[in-house]
This record gives sequence, C-alpha cells and structure tokens, in this order.
Amino acid sequence: MEYRFAWVTLHVRDMDASLAFYRDFLGLLEQSRMKPNPDMEIAFLGSGDAQIELIAGRQHSASTCGDSLSIGFVVPGTLEDLMPVLKSRGVSRRGEPVQPNPHIRFMYVSDPDGFAVQLIQRL
Repeated sequence: MEYRFAWVTLHVRDMDASLAFYRDFLGLLEQSRMKPNPDMEIAFLGSGDAQIELIAGRQHSASTCGDSLSIGFVVPGTLEDLMPVLKSRGVSRRGEPVQPNPHIRFMYVSDPDGFAVQLIQRL
C-alpha cells in the first residue's frame, strides 16, 4: 500500500500576510479559501497533489517550530535575481546562499510567522 502526500498545515497569525507571501510572492495558486466559523479561516495553496494549508483563527495560534520545519521551493532564475525582490517585499533572509554540491544552491528566508522557507536554485 502506498500513501499519497496531501498537504502541510501551517497555523498562521495573519491570513492576509501569509497569502501575500505564499500566493503573491511565491506564486502558489490559491485553490480554496473558507471560513468554517467566524473565528477560523482556512486556505489551500499549490498545484498538483501536494498543497499548503494555512489556518488562521483564535483557537489556532501560530506554531513556534523555529528551525525544526522548513518548506522548499525551486525558484525560476537565480538567487541573485531574487535578492532585489526579497528586499522590496521585506522578506527576511536567514543567511547567505550555500552550494552543497555542483547541482544546487539554496538559501533560507522567513515567512510572516517565522517558518523557514528554502529557496532552491537548480544548476
């Protein structure tokens, strides 16, 4: 039996700020957005089988995973091309790009709730 990956859930403080990061900056498609009750909002983003679920609401506070969780995205172009975009959007970098092997370079940034997001350049 094979299990199929469906989504990662992130509990966020501010849905609009998180959508600005994941949808507007990273370009993930907003698949659905709902308010199951007045105190909760849920959005699913991505394409294909795997998605990100964002949950905002009083009973769901933002996680404090720190560096124990990261989400990776392959970027179009180079990391150098991305630097001015990061600065113009106020996205916090978590250090300089690294190249662990001849085929990949990456760097980490923080989303609005402090989750680590790895931006990957394929070489």
